[in-house]
Amino acid sequence: MRTVPGPTDRVVIVGAGLAGLSAALRLVGAGREVTVIERESIPGGRAGRLELDGYQFDTGPSVLTMPDLIADAFDCVGERMEDWLELTPVDPLYRAFYPDGSTLDVKANREAMAEEVRQVCGPEEAAGYERYVDFVSALYRHEMKDFIDRNIDSPFDLLTPNLARLAAAGAFRRLAPKVATYLKDPRTQRVLSFQSMYAGLSPYDALAIYAVIAYMDSVAGVFFPKGGMHAVPQALAGAAEKHGVVFRYGESVTRVLIEHGRAVGVETASGERISADVVVLNPDLPVAYRELLPPEATPRRVKSLTYSPSCFVLLAGSTQAYTKTAHHNIHFGRAWREVFTDLIDRGQLMTDPSILVTNPTHSDPALAPAGGHIYYVLAPTPNLDAGLDWDVLGPRYRDEIVSRLEGLGYVGFGDSLTVEHVTTPADWQRRGMERGAPFASAHSFFQTGPFRPSNLAPNVEGVVFAGSGTQPGVGVPMVLISGRLAAERILGPDRTYRSRALM
Repeated sequence: MRTVPGPTDRVVIVGAGLAGLSAALRLVGAGREVTVIERESIPGGRAGRLELDGYQFDTGPSVLTMPDLIADAFDCVGERMEDWLELTPVDPLYRAFYPDGSTLDVKANREAMAEEVRQVCGPEEAAGYERYVDFVSALYRHEMKDFIDRNIDSPFDLLTPNLARLAAAGAFRRLAPKVATYLKDPRTQRVLSFQSMYAGLSPYDALAIYAVIAYMDSVAGVFFPKGGMHAVPQALAGAAEKHGVVFRYGESVTRVLIEHGRAVGVETASGERISADVVVLNPDLPVAYRELLPPEATPRRVKSLTYSPSCFVLLAGSTQAYTKTAHHNIHFGRAWREVFTDLIDRGQLMTDPSILVTNPTHSDPALAPAGGHIYYVLAPTPNLDAGLDWDVLGPRYRDEIVSRLEGLGYVGFGDSLTVEHVTTPADWQRRGMERGAPFASAHSFFQTGPFRPSNLAPNVEGVVFAGSGTQPGVGVPMVLISGRLAAERILGPDRTYRSRALM
């Protein structure tokens, strides 16, 4: 495994996102002097917080899986996650609503979920579900250690016995056809394959290896932190600061300082120069290359990346409760394959939208003022490559989404809103996400594993990347792992490390 040569005693981390915080805990735990510079006034990056009239909105990820990876980060400084975070299992993980009027509650408990499938879809589908759980559980065991939770420098690094096991299991077939060998009902197929969207791909194009996301999401369980998703970066930053990490909030880094081909620190917007032996960059990787490093540092591969679809998010503070909803609710349209054709191939809005509605106050009423409820409404959209003018389209699409929700049973939704905040793909880009794509570059075959941009800058010594734009990829579990992998590039491989998530 390649590592940063020379001294690595002083590390500056640009960005206090989840990946940067994960790296900071591991580095300070290994005795490094760590400074984190964050342009916002709080930690979190994409997992931010917006407070409006007593409503506390999470602005980024709404689904938390694999909390053992958070515990791993606390372990590095001898802290217990339970002393910093209170996590509650979400049950059901999702409530899926279908256009025929049926619903399906997705549960983490295998027996309970099999019974749910049996009641809704019949005994043969329940048996197929159990076989599918066996398949995705095996994928997780084969993928996690060798393909996700390690630094990969070359395709040859993948030549392990687990590669043969994955091939034998059919992991390199397309996801949707593979799912269909176990599940025959379109309702279960959808709710157990939509996760490929997180990787920026249609389930008809994604490889079956991405069914591992369904394992993390729908088998290992979904959790919600007291205080909302933003409580996670708050806790990680608190533990890091306790153990000596210096945080400088409200400061922007304008460039990485380079001498003789090696990073020697960073310069802030105020002109201050902060020295370092290594610089870890947590902003979106292509943006970090373009804005913080000289043009000749950017690899050709980074310039030619393709990006995931984006999303439209409505954060709504409401006086209205809906008794038929759960914490996470997926409303599927009649169309399915066409959704991905619209978003990815045609670059247009969904003609028959599928929508995720998260109700955080279902689990933590304290996030809203008395009598208030929070709704986090997400509708996938094309990214900015589609050329849509979101400054014009945004208000109209907001009204379309509200009308759609009211048609789905959220009676009086628009009239019940007391506060609201909209995020469009143009807003994501303004927040520093290339092409307005919060799910980063798509996980197509040649943008995955050893083909994804490296976390070690090839043309500048002492620059390491962390976050969804580098290995292993997109999602809260992956960016937490990316922080560990970034730290390993500085510290060298930890031969004693074994993630709780692998136990």
